[in-house]
This record gives sequence, C-alpha cells and structure tokens, in this order.
Amino acid sequence: MNPTLRTIGLMTLLFGLFAGIGWLLGGVFLGDWVLGSLLFLLLAGVMNFIAYFFAHKIVLWSYRARIVTEAEEPRLHQIVRRAAQLLGIPMPKVAVVPTKTPNAFATGRNPNNAVVAATEGILELLNDRELTGVMAHEMAHVKDRDILVMSVAATVAGAIAFMARIFWFHLLFGRRRASAGDLVIAVVVMITAPLAALLIQLAISRSREYKADLVGARSLGAPDALADALVKLERANRRRPIERGNPASSSLFIVNPFRGSSFFRLFSTHPPMEERVRRLQKLAEEMGRPFTVRAGVPA
Repeated sequence: MNPTLRTIGLMTLLFGLFAGIGWLLGGVFLGDWVLGSLLFLLLAGVMNFIAYFFAHKIVLWSYRARIVTEAEEPRLHQIVRRAAQLLGIPMPKVAVVPTKTPNAFATGRNPNNAVVAATEGILELLNDRELTGVMAHEMAHVKDRDILVMSVAATVAGAIAFMARIFWFHLLFGRRRASAGDLVIAVVVMITAPLAALLIQLAISRSREYKADLVGARSLGAPDALADALVKLERANRRRPIERGNPASSSLFIVNPFRGSSFFRLFSTHPPMEERVRRLQKLAEEMGRPFTVRAGVPA
C-alpha cells in the first residue's frame, strides 16, 4: 500500500478511536455524549499534528538518544552510509542510545529527515557484517517510509493507553461516586483502548518487519548476515531487556526490547524470530547465496 495512504488510514483509525473514547467519557463525566466526542476529536487532531511533525523527536528524547558526528562514531557512520547507498536513499542522521541493551531503530517523517539510532550495546555485540545487515534493514524502513507510520502509531498508542489509565484512576479516586454503569464503561475503555492501539501497531509492524528484512538482506546480498544479527539480538534482549521507554514504542526497534509475559508476546508487534530466519533462508536460496546462521536459530 502507498505510504501516504497508510498514514492517512492510520490517522483516520486513531480519530475513530479517540471519538469512541470521547463518546464514552462524555456520557460519564459531562452528561453529553456529543460534546465528549467533539472534544476528543479535537484532541485527536492535536495528537496527530504533534505525532506527524514531532514523533521522531519524542522517540529520540524518550530514549535519551544523542545525535553523533562521524568524528565521534566513525564506524557507525561508515556502516550507515554504506547501507543508505545500497538502498539508494540520502544519508540519515545517526544517533546513539545510552543503553547496553543491543538494539536499533529508525524514525522520522521521510528519507530526507530520517534518523537511525543504535544502542551502545549493539555496537559492542555485532561485528561489521552483522551491523551492516541491521542498518540495511533500518534503511529499508526509511526507503518505504515505514518510519512515519510506526512513529505516529507508537506516539498515539502510548497516548491512548495513558488516557485510559487516567480515566480509570479518576473514576476510582475522584469525588464523583461511580455507578455500576460507570464501572462497566471504565472496564471497557481500560481494556479495549490500549488493545485496539496495540492491534493497529501489530497489523502495521509485523508485515513491515518481514518486508524490511527481505529488502535489506537482498540489497546487502547476504541474508545470513542479517539472520545472525537477529538471532544474537533476540537472545541478548531476552537476557537484558531495555529499562527505559514505553512498550508502545516497541514496534520501532528491530527486535522487541521489552520484557513481556506470554500474553504480551502473543500480541507482539514483532513476528516470530524462527519465521524471520526461515524467510531469510528462503531468500538466500532464491539468490543462490550461502546461508549459514553461525549464531544458531533460537528456540
């Protein structure tokens, strides 16, 4: 689907979510369903505006990512430049995230103002071959303009989950005595709003991750380089999940950096690692390239 249409569709869906939440909350707190819907539609408009123009800055700020020069990080700049050239896109800005959890993500509105970020941990864990595979994956996201859709989804999904929690706390500890109907609405909002936002991310992210894997690996000409990196990153993030940030932004990363329960993994925005490796192996066979995953396939 055209990236512009995907962005419009996502924002329309988010408008609908906000309007639905406003309709429920307006009836509970204002006694006016229509007014509640209008207020939340206005809020949705403001949120979408902020997400469109500032989502990448919000994401970088939330992870304390720092833009670095080539003099500061020559190896990373060289690898990102090579990946950008392979994908035929402009050289993005480069940032480093101060955490030992190995991971990477890309963000921004379009290829001309993209930022690719790598954690300190990934720079230590991966060799040049594997790191180039990761950056080729991120450049594939940039080229296909996934970065805007995923940044907007992450920002607004986090906002929806936050609003649902605020509503719940207000209902429990506010001065107004809650009726049985209010509690039913509270449970519905508490469960469905964050879940709906998560499902939007899941629908966007899983298919885009598969495509970015294949496009990046094909451009590099070495599917096993990316496969090795993915397996290493999956294992390392399970052992040492990231401690800072909002799980709503997990779809931005190349592998899920947050610790989660079995239920959370069921709704993970990332596809199963075994399937990602299997598809990369199939690509290698189609390209007539050798495929040896030195890190081994995760259980």
